Amino acid sequence: MEEAMTDQGNSRAGRRPITSRAEVEHAAFELFARQGFERTTVDDIAQAAGIGRRTFFRYFPSKNDIAWGDFDGELKRMRKQLAGYPPDVPLVDAIREALVDFNRIDPREAPWHRRRMELILTTPALQAHSTLRYAEWRRVLAEFIAQRLEAPPESLAPQAIAYATLGVALAAYEQWLRLPDADLPGLLNAGMRELTAAIG
Repeated sequence: MEEAMTDQGNSRAGRRPITSRAEVEHAAFELFARQGFERTTVDDIAQAAGIGRRTFFRYFPSKNDIAWGDFDGELKRMRKQLAGYPPDVPLVDAIREALVDFNRIDPREAPWHRRRMELILTTPALQAHSTLRYAEWRRVLAEFIAQRLEAPPESLAPQAIAYATLGVALAAYEQWLRLPDADLPGLLNAGMRELTAAIG
């Protein structure tokens, strides 16, 4: 178990050591809710989490990355999942399943995930960073689509489908945030059905 240490090497007295990325996220989300994203510093988060500043940067490259959790790890998982679909699985079914699975959350983490998505979708200071993350997500999907369509990933069809799928995800999340009892996987599935019907 990692000891909660300051950068000077002194243990923070009276605080249970934080040992997971999720716990650091939760401490940060609480601060963001109380004092706002822009007014919260990395030092504030480290102090609230009972860790040193350097330990914080072992979890996250920047404050902006907190809202995205283990996004890189999830992208790798999605890429692997897409690569595992046999050719006879229809393209739209593979995309729908991968979209729902990428956004599947442990019910115990749902309240925290709501905070995460509210930050991503409503915090102006995060918009530029979010644009980069969306591009990374679309790239993974476009590469899979391109392989299926035997087209370059940067060509129109893979890019258009990837953009449209991201649009479904964002629309589903807006509904989910607005309706506390809504089922996120259900919204994502319904959104993909609407998209398929609209272009079919």
